[in-house]
Amino acid sequence: MASLVQKSILTASSLMALQLVSRLFTFGLNQALFRLASPAAYGAAAIQFELILSSILFLSREGVRNAILRAPKRVNEGKVDNERARQDNLSFLPMLVGIPLALFTSVTYAHFAAEEVKNQPYFSITIALYAIAAVGELFSEPMYNLAMSTLQTSVRVRAEGLAISAKSIATLLVLVYDAKRQHAQPGELGLISFAVGQLAYSTVLFLSYLVNFGMAAIFPGRPADAKTIWTWIDYDLFGLSLTMTSQSVVKHFLTEGDKFVLSAFSPLEDQGGYAMAVNYGSLIARIIFQPIEETLRLFFSRTLNAVSNSSHTTNKPSSESTQAITSASRTLSSLLTIQTAFSILLVVFGSSYLPLVLPIMLPRSFLHTSAPRVLSAWVWYIPFLALNGGLEAFFTSVATSSHFMNQSRWMVLFSMLYIGSAIILYRAGFGDASLVYANIINLSARIAYCLNFTTIYFNSTQNSTSSPVFSIRRSLLPSWAFVLSVAISRAVIAKSEAYFKPLELVNNFGRGVLFQKYFIAHVAVGGCLGLACLGVWWMTTGRHMKLSMPSRTSRNKTE
Repeated sequence: MASLVQKSILTASSLMALQLVSRLFTFGLNQALFRLASPAAYGAAAIQFELILSSILFLSREGVRNAILRAPKRVNEGKVDNERARQDNLSFLPMLVGIPLALFTSVTYAHFAAEEVKNQPYFSITIALYAIAAVGELFSEPMYNLAMSTLQTSVRVRAEGLAISAKSIATLLVLVYDAKRQHAQPGELGLISFAVGQLAYSTVLFLSYLVNFGMAAIFPGRPADAKTIWTWIDYDLFGLSLTMTSQSVVKHFLTEGDKFVLSAFSPLEDQGGYAMAVNYGSLIARIIFQPIEETLRLFFSRTLNAVSNSSHTTNKPSSESTQAITSASRTLSSLLTIQTAFSILLVVFGSSYLPLVLPIMLPRSFLHTSAPRVLSAWVWYIPFLALNGGLEAFFTSVATSSHFMNQSRWMVLFSMLYIGSAIILYRAGFGDASLVYANIINLSARIAYCLNFTTIYFNSTQNSTSSPVFSIRRSLLPSWAFVLSVAISRAVIAKSEAYFKPLELVNNFGRGVLFQKYFIAHVAVGGCLGLACLGVWWMTTGRHMKLSMPSRTSRNKTE
């Protein structure tokens, strides 16, 4: 049987492949979509209706998903005992919660929405379709949790890949049909096209899971010793899911805070420009960071499950627990080391070359909006997003109910910090980029909180006479040789900019600059320097890193 580390790496790589293929596919479709949909329609769909959808889904299922990952792993796939049946039945709660939540959210939004949104064609029908799509997606939750708990990554990759493709194609087809209609108002179906796409996503997702798991997976199983329906679920996991859900309310506000602010204060056209910029800026986060975060939650939950169980029976960790702690600490430390190094490369090279890419990549109508400034801010935002994702994945995997309650109190403070920072930066003239910089400040506080928790956790689970298994300095500080190579690269790029003047070439030739030799030479300089920096990092740091592979004994306990 393959080790949990190997399965986790396979899970991460499969999810990255899914995100890469689907995002590249949708990226091409979005180029056409941006030119067919009006900024107002895109702003309403990508900011306001996506906020409604994410609120319904996040608040209904996030706590349950994380709680189920903390449950002991399924040992015998052919036999489901009473305890396992109760754990599986918890997956059906998001459906029950989601239906009234979808109704309440959609009705409330329809009542309080701004007039410019209500005046969009098919406004009411669009809300209804988004609510139905959200509930439809929640019907896939039992099968999603089954795929995750049994490490059937291929099932999820296939289902989500088909669903994302169906969403993009359906949206584009409606927009193309709308553009070709005669004697019709231009863009009349713009808003509803996104709702049709979301409905296609939830439908294809559900059917894909259903083909793999069969009809039995969409019905709860009755435990043999259950006397009433109230004994069909695991109440320990249920209590943990409630705690995680309550904590998720504040986290959801922080995650979607920019959409709340934009929905309240920005006109729809500006919301469309911001949404398009974030759509591009979040490609790296969705392709790389999201799969890593999900895989880490699974890995840490499984690896450290024995540690959590043993802590209830003895104050001294067993040898298996010690090995699990070492494995988890090395994995987390290696991840943070990689993220720090690549974040430095992204900031240095991204900030230098992004101004050259934007006039080529963005539709011409968006070049004069806030999109370029927002994308420039995203270069600085991505490193913080990466560090926070891995650290919060660890926190979610090992934290107790009291830890979650304590974090919730701090999250309230972080929310106030985010709002205050956004207002100050808006008044200072940063425009919509203020939301990105405010998120950087917010994530910095959350990273500091999680680093403190992580250090305390590992220090409390090791022998006092041994060296620390987790070190912030060792994990986050790159080697001096790598820092020096990056600094030299930045100086060389500046000299190359002064000599080749690539920005002037872009302004003069537009997309035709791709065939200009001076532009190609400047890009080649950056590419060679980037490879050189990667080589220095590998020689000084990368080749010395290793993941701690559990022994056969610990694998049997965690698999």
